[in-house]
Amino acid sequence: MSKLYLVPTPIGNLRDITYRAVEILGSVDLILAEDTRQASKLLNHYRITTPVRSHHKFNEHQSVDAICSRILSGTDVALISDAGTPGISDPGFLLVRACVTRNIEVETLPGPSAFLPALVNSGLPCDKFCFEGFLPPKKGRTKRLAFLASEERTMIFYESPYKLLRTLDDLSSAFGPDRKACVSRELTKIYEENIRGTLDEVSRHYKAHAPKGEIVIIVAGKEN
Repeated sequence: MSKLYLVPTPIGNLRDITYRAVEILGSVDLILAEDTRQASKLLNHYRITTPVRSHHKFNEHQSVDAICSRILSGTDVALISDAGTPGISDPGFLLVRACVTRNIEVETLPGPSAFLPALVNSGLPCDKFCFEGFLPPKKGRTKRLAFLASEERTMIFYESPYKLLRTLDDLSSAFGPDRKACVSRELTKIYEENIRGTLDEVSRHYKAHAPKGEIVIIVAGKEN
């Protein structure tokens, strides 16, 4: 029976992919990719010639029914995001839910995800944590930060380099400038960087050194 495969892809270093992921991407009938141009870098590297179709947040609502129909008709489909595991701050949830509703088998492979290495590498408690992903850009942002101010677990946020300083300042205002934090940038790549300290210290570092690349922010929970 045909199925949907969720295949994690490297967050930077192209070698960070499993043998099974390469095997599945080469054997399915269709690959759904968040960005086909980004996907081609990985697929060409491993000489994978499977047809690729775009599947991103701007078209997923309109395409899930058609994709489910293709799977039900016998097409094996793999879903990948630009980097990491599909569905984690990337498209995937809507398609998985639609498949589950239609009793289509979904198989998820283990693999790369940016927040786990950032969390473990931060030096902050990682026995209990909460993943927040991207904070609301405007509406609901202040309310969400006020709610998280009392969170005792280590918190994980994603952010773009263009909004990092604003987010660090917002976190500092909500949690206090002395809250411990770590910013991980360009994980698994040549210029990987992990800056640890208080929110104030980390913010001052990036005011002096403009950030580039993909960013994960790890913030300590409130002390009990």
